[in-house]
Amino acid sequence: MKKLLILGASGLVGKAIAAQCMDTFDVYGTYFSTATNLPENKQFQLNVELEETNIVEILDVVQPDITVSCLRGDFQNQLAFHSKLAKELQKRASILYYFSTTNVFDGDLSRHHDEADTPISNSDYGKFKINCEKIVIEHLAERGNIIRIPGIWGKNSRRLNELRKSEQISVYNNLECDFLLDTQLASQMQFIMKNELSGIFHLAAVDMITQGLFYKELSNKLTVEGENIQYNLLEDKGDIYYFGLLSNREDVPNSLKSTNEEIISMLVD
Repeated sequence: MKKLLILGASGLVGKAIAAQCMDTFDVYGTYFSTATNLPENKQFQLNVELEETNIVEILDVVQPDITVSCLRGDFQNQLAFHSKLAKELQKRASILYYFSTTNVFDGDLSRHHDEADTPISNSDYGKFKINCEKIVIEHLAERGNIIRIPGIWGKNSRRLNELRKSEQISVYNNLECDFLLDTQLASQMQFIMKNELSGIFHLAAVDMITQGLFYKELSNKLTVEGENIQYNLLEDKGDIYYFGLLSNREDVPNSLKSTNEEIISMLVD
């Protein structure tokens, strides 16, 4: 079995990938404060906010064939960490899959974007992710892969828990986008890594839905009143804005993909 190291294995995305890949890879993972579901000898505490992280030590111990980064945290600390990680992996044989976001395109909401489009962002978050993408590709070339994802939902996700509790949520009725389930993302990643696919990937639902309609339909099916969902208009206009990830790749099977309606149904099953 090839060795898979998941940086951020205790988070929603990392945990789902680890669970999905147990029978396919020899899985290791890192966590910040809450331990992962992996065996004790296969998990490592990692704090990217420390100037001297123990990532080199972890890489030396695991010797991963594949490294996945789905870390979160302070932007500057993340940039410094991924620069160090990419330079270290340059010396090794490991392939890197770096998780990015739809926000790399939040500077152009005039259309949805596919893998061939050049990122443009107005937000600090989007600009940070663009810089991380550049670091990965600059240092690792064909061994550096970018996984762009939209908002991720799961049965134990923060988004779903907030909706169930009817906490204050603000959504847009004129922002068209797509979403993805954590388990679907994990299945797609398993296929990508097992088949050694490379490049830039947009992993999301195959259709688009307005953010407001997605939340409304989900809350109705959950029989949540949704009285604390605030429906707004982006830019206070009636125009439709586009914030979805399109994919021109044909190497990820359609059987692993879904619609936004199917995502809603799976969340309430």
